[in-house]
Amino acid sequence: MNNLKDLRWRERFQNFEKSYKLLEKYINQEDKNELEKAGIIQFFEMTFELSWKLLKDYLESIGYEVNSPRGAIKQSYQIELIDQGHIWMDALLDRNITTHTYNDEIAEKMLKDISERYFPQLKKLYERLKREV
Repeated sequence: MNNLKDLRWRERFQNFEKSYKLLEKYINQEDKNELEKAGIIQFFEMTFELSWKLLKDYLESIGYEVNSPRGAIKQSYQIELIDQGHIWMDALLDRNITTHTYNDEIAEKMLKDISERYFPQLKKLYERLKREV
């Protein structure tokens, strides 16, 4: 491993961990008000953005070249760093929808998907890379 690239993914992990912990803290809260719902969507957006950048940095530290979120997800799936690659791709698409949280129907669907589909994948990534840090 290149020392600078190894250091870079570990630093990125620290930022990812902070964002992940905030999402984890609020995701299972009952009876969320509008502000809390918007906050969870925002925490997801931040955490997901950091997750694909973390994947990219990690992959580069072990010798892969990655140029996009989609590329980071595909390569991570191929080397079994993540599983459920299709859920990661869905999360990538949904990340772009988060700007429409003013629409109650979209916001509710996003919250459901974040809680049931995306957060479990982020948790697996967190637990896997936490062991390596």
